[in-house]
Amino acid sequence: MSEIKSKYWLDSSQTALLVIDVQDKLISSMDQQLYQQLLQNIPLLIEGFKILDLPIIATEQYSRGLGHTIAELQNATEQFCIEKLTFSCCGDEGFISALSKTKARQVVVVGMETHVCVLQTVIDLLDQGYVVHLVRDAVSSRFAGDYANALDSAAAAGAVITTTETALFQLIKVAGSDNFKAISRLVRQRTK
Repeated sequence: MSEIKSKYWLDSSQTALLVIDVQDKLISSMDQQLYQQLLQNIPLLIEGFKILDLPIIATEQYSRGLGHTIAELQNATEQFCIEKLTFSCCGDEGFISALSKTKARQVVVVGMETHVCVLQTVIDLLDQGYVVHLVRDAVSSRFAGDYANALDSAAAAGAVITTTETALFQLIKVAGSDNFKAISRLVRQRTK
């Protein structure tokens, strides 16, 4: 595979989904437009990764103070959730171990807050040699300016900035399969 394709083209044989810190007590302070977009798209990505039988890892930042993963995602994330105190997921040994076990070299990243835990994780993953796809319509921050700056910083550091549908359809690559039909049904549920 060419250098361009190995960066910009997700390969289902080596991709994991990382859901960062979508927690109860953070919700009220999020930019609500960004949060509603996140709330629509993260479940689609989780369901898509489950259809394709791809690894999913979730984290919670200091759950004693910030609560647990929101109810809308809890059933999907409870079996693979790692509690952490470091902003970057990569600062937590449990996360590093879980990611290593997946054998993934590409990580699709979603969650909160874009300019803190998400960005720091993206930079650390890139520094460790992972290819990172940051899903712009599945991340959120308290302020739109911080969100935009984080996307710019992640792109400048080498992350691919993508969208929910782009990521899902890259993972299946061709129409006509059962996976394509299942993913197509999922994305048709999205609202504009």
